[in-house]
Amino acid sequence: MGSLTVTALVSGGKDSIYAAFLAETQGWPVDELLTLRPRDPASRLFHTPNLDLVALQAEAWGKRHRSVEVPGGSDAEELRALEEALSSDRGPVVAGAIASSFQWARLVRVADRLRRRVYAPLWRKDPGRVVRAEIDAGLDIRFVHLAAEPLTPELLGARLTRSVLEEIERRSREVRAVHPAGEGGEYETLVVDAPFFRSRLEIDRAERTVAASTSRLDISSAHLKRKELPRSREERP
Repeated sequence: MGSLTVTALVSGGKDSIYAAFLAETQGWPVDELLTLRPRDPASRLFHTPNLDLVALQAEAWGKRHRSVEVPGGSDAEELRALEEALSSDRGPVVAGAIASSFQWARLVRVADRLRRRVYAPLWRKDPGRVVRAEIDAGLDIRFVHLAAEPLTPELLGARLTRSVLEEIERRSREVRAVHPAGEGGEYETLVVDAPFFRSRLEIDRAERTVAASTSRLDISSAHLKRKELPRSREERP
């Protein structure tokens, strides 16, 4: 048997990208980024905002990308789609789950049936420490979906920094409505750059939608901008 494929489940958000990066640093080189694309925008199992941009992230990282449509909207249909998407190989599956038992239990059940190991380096870690580690690792993380009262629309498109996180945590202590890592869907993100990307994502066109306590940034066009490599000492004036 040849080498097994390491598949990272990637939505484009901070946790799935960071988990895939950690897998690489911990001896699990990622072969492909796999994106599940649910038809149901209210999917409980899969992230939905701006999934088209994962292809650009994969290109920026030099990874193979695979995108799979998820028909229907029931949990059973989504699980069948996940199982079919993972059934072509027996290598490890990398996931960015932190605290969602709903997602974790279903992924593990599917992986067990397929005899694929699940590697989830963020699972049950302190969420505040996880987000700080993601920021400190140099990920340029942008808010693209907000669905909790303390998270106001001006955060859309803004970068998630330590000071922003501290403000979110402060507001959350007041109203107890926000998981620090957004694990309950309180907020969702897009990684536009990372030290391990050769290019960064540049957003060309995006539309803001604000309704009640929910706001969303839908990105309709983006491109990659090659990063300038630092010149060697001999080349510097």
